[in-house]
Order: sequence, then structure tokens, then C-alpha cells
Amino acid sequence: MAKKKILLSLFLLMAGIVSTAAKPPRLVINLVVGTMQADDIDRYQGQFTEEGFLRLKKGGADFTGASYDYQQTVAPVSLATLTTGSMPSTHGVIATRWRDYITNEAVGLIEDRKVRDAEYQNGNGAYSPRNLIAPTLGESLLRQSPESRVVTLALDPYSAIVMGGREGWTFWMDPITCNWSTSTYYMRILPAWVKKFNAEKLYISYTADPWHTLLKQEQYLNKRRSDIIMTTGSERGKGSRTTNDQIRRISSIAPYKTAYESLLYSPAGNLMTFEFAKTAMTQLELGKRNTTDMLNICLDAPRAVNEAYGPESIETEDMYYRLDRDLAEFLTFVYSQVKPEEVLIVLTAAHGTSPSYDFGREEADRLNPRQFEVILNSFLSARYGQGDWVLEYENKCIYLNHNLVYEKELSLADIQNEVAIFAMQFRGVSHALSATAMRTSYFGSGYARKMQNSFYPRRSGDVIINLMPGWIEEHPTKRSSAGSMYGYDTRVPLIFYGTGVTPRHVARAVDMIHVAPTEAYLIGIGAPDAAEGMVLEEIISK
Repeated sequence: MAKKKILLSLFLLMAGIVSTAAKPPRLVINLVVGTMQADDIDRYQGQFTEEGFLRLKKGGADFTGASYDYQQTVAPVSLATLTTGSMPSTHGVIATRWRDYITNEAVGLIEDRKVRDAEYQNGNGAYSPRNLIAPTLGESLLRQSPESRVVTLALDPYSAIVMGGREGWTFWMDPITCNWSTSTYYMRILPAWVKKFNAEKLYISYTADPWHTLLKQEQYLNKRRSDIIMTTGSERGKGSRTTNDQIRRISSIAPYKTAYESLLYSPAGNLMTFEFAKTAMTQLELGKRNTTDMLNICLDAPRAVNEAYGPESIETEDMYYRLDRDLAEFLTFVYSQVKPEEVLIVLTAAHGTSPSYDFGREEADRLNPRQFEVILNSFLSARYGQGDWVLEYENKCIYLNHNLVYEKELSLADIQNEVAIFAMQFRGVSHALSATAMRTSYFGSGYARKMQNSFYPRRSGDVIINLMPGWIEEHPTKRSSAGSMYGYDTRVPLIFYGTGVTPRHVARAVDMIHVAPTEAYLIGIGAPDAAEGMVLEEIISK
């Protein structure tokens, strides 16, 4: 009987008929940690509270086999996948920028000269979602329930705009003033409550003191540190430094030149984001009306901390401990505003991250992007004559100068294939596929499938490369980086908690394209238009 019920529910969903087994939630909270590997909650749970991550993990549906089934696992791409329920090959977000093959100009994912900052007019708010293609879950909710409210916020405008989409209230932090802002695409002026929040300048108090460890130094699993000050529990806050022979001091590469960077590269960024989220909840009365509201939160600080310090660092570990406590406080606030049984929370991460390049006995090799460009261009110049053959190497994509190729009456497909073969000679490059191969072939398994899932013909490069395990691109502020098809990048936590969810542990493999359709089912609306995923059967079955 249970099996027949599941099959019937799936049939109804495929037919476009929405059916939920429980009353829809009043408030849906999508909480995305910028960087968190699948086993980080288990690894650090010994020092977590019972009211933060563990509250969700033990009381919700915990999908431990969740992962992204594509190569380009960077924040904007994964956020688009989470919110649209589709692959990059469908939703079209392949990076933060790409090349226009007609003009040879770079195109920014969210850059828009037709808009400006809604309040401060300092040139940093010329962003909009006009380049987004597939509708998000929030857009679907507003289309089917116009009285609902959808609020999205993140420190990084890319995170906020991709997660929020074209509709609703979308806010990010201005890097110059550290004020929460938006663009005139969303609203002409900032609401009074946002201006009031900004006037309090909380970021000053959040970044005033040096970063000290939350716990005693012997309680940390990681043994590398850079900027954090190790203190004992009794000395915390007094600035007293202690030493430990087992702890290795590494050089600092985190930028702290501005107040915004001090927020982004420390736990203060998470705290600031939660504080603004609480204010938004109160001012907009989210979850207090006879409809379903949605609050999307992307925590960008964990991504920055992991990149600068590495997943093996005490900074990353301490950040997660503090995030756990910030999360516990936020959940307490949420449940003081809305009944727990009327709240649905979905916790996941945009991606994991690679091992630090300097973690082993010797520094691991990295790919130098600019050197890679120069050598590729020299190869093509030797073959076909001097010229600017390579427009750019960006986000594993090699963009060729189509105008020059056509001017010389050459075959673009042949040159793409030559470049792909030549790229394989570089140390660190494990795979290279041409755009022609992506367009004309279907790869049903293996590395090629993951690369094809990341390929969007109108935006992706002429040649896509994949680096060997552990390899990353050189960058002055990155010890670690995401953007590969390997487990340390693709596997992430995924927990559904609250309305309509039966607590359970699910170990099977789960593709992240199923998140948005599953949420839509629990809300009682149709899935986003471009969604390729299905409702997770463990959510339907009780």
C-alpha cells in the first residue's frame, strides 16, 4: 500500500498536479553555507551545541549522500542549481562571467548598466538578474501565491541575486560602506527599516577585536593556524597568546584591508548576515500571515575563510563552531516568531573545497591561468600566424577569438579540437573537451557527463578543461578552492527539517537538482519551470 501511495504521488507530480501530505509551512528558510563538506558536521560535532547543526541533523531528514553531478561547483552555479532544480546545462549559470563571441567582450553574470545602487549611488550596485535564464523556486512561489513574500540576502551580490532570482526582496552588502543594499532593478529606494539597520553600523563592533579562538586550544582537531589568536578559555578576550608545539603557524594570505573584508573573512560575516535576517523577518512579518513566505540566506563567510585558510585550519574549524552557535541563536529567534510546526528549513552548502595546496610535506603544483593563456596563444600563433587567438581562460573555459578564426577562413571545430589536445599536455590537466564535442555527443557517464552537465552552449568556452585531483588555480588569496568534479567539492550536507518532514537518515546517492522540486512539493506549489529533478521519495513517504 505504501509503495502504491508513493507511485501515485509521483504520478500526480509528473502530471503537474500538486499534492502535499501535510499543511504547507508558513515560513520556508533556505540556509546555504558557502562552503561545507559533507562530513564536516560529523567531524566537528563533538564541539557543536545540541541546538544548532545537530538539532537539524537529528530532527530532520538527513541525506548524507547528496552531491552535485557536474564539474563547475562554484557558488553561483550551485546556487542556481539549488533554486531552479536544473543542471547548469539548463539554467545557464556557468560562472560569474563569460565571453560574448560576437563582440569579444566579457559579460558579467549580474552586471547591468541600466540599474544603480538603490540608495548610495557609489557605483557598486549596478547589478540585476537579467542574465539569469531559469526561474527560481522563489519566483514560482510568487507566481502561484502573489501574496507571499520572498526575501533573499547574502554578503556577496552574486549569491543574493542568483539565489533570489528576478522577483522578491533581494539584499547584499555594499563593500565600500558595509551597508545592506539592493539595486533599482528590485526597488527604487531602500525601505526605512533597512536604512535604520545600516545606521546602527553593527559591523564596527563585530570587527573591532582580533579573532580569538572560541574554545581551549587542546579542543581543536586541526593543527594549523594563521591569523587567529590561540587562547585558553579563561584568557579568551584578554588577548593573551598561548603556544602549542603541535600547532603549525602558516603565512597569512587573507585580505583585511577593508571592513567588508574583515567581515567576509571571519565569523563576523555569518553573525552580521543572521542579524539582518532577523530584522527582515520582524519588519516584513515573515511567517505571520495566512500564506507561505520564504527567506533565502547564503552565508558567504565560510567560503572566504575556507579559501584563505584552508579546510585543515583552526580558523575554519573555529568558524564552524561559532556558526553552530549563531545558527542555534537564529533558530531560537525564528521559533519565537513562528510556531516550529509551521517552519520548513532546508540546510545545505554551495560546495565543498579542495585540500590546501600547502598542506602536505611539499606544496602541491597549481595551474597558472595567465601563463596557460600565453602558451595556448603562442601555440595557435605558431600554427596559424600571429594574432590574439585566445580571448581568455576563465573558470576552466578557454575562449577563442571566433572573429579571427572566421577572418582567416579556418574551421572553428578543428581549432577547438587542436586546443583540447594541446591542453592535455599541461601538467595538472586531466581532461579537455571541445565545445563541438559537447554539442554533438551525449556522454552518459564518467567525467565527460559531469563536464557536459556544466556546459551551456551560448556561454561556455570553446574548450573545457578539468584539473587533476587536488590541483587548483593559482590565486593570491586562495589556499583552497572549489570548482571541480571531485568528491571534496561535489559532496555537501543536505537536511530537510520541519513541516511535512519525517526525521530519518538517508545514505543513498541524491542529486541536488531534487532539492527545489521537493521544497515545492512541501509548500504545495508546482516545481520551477526548468526543474529537471523529482521529489525525494523519502519526503513523500512517512
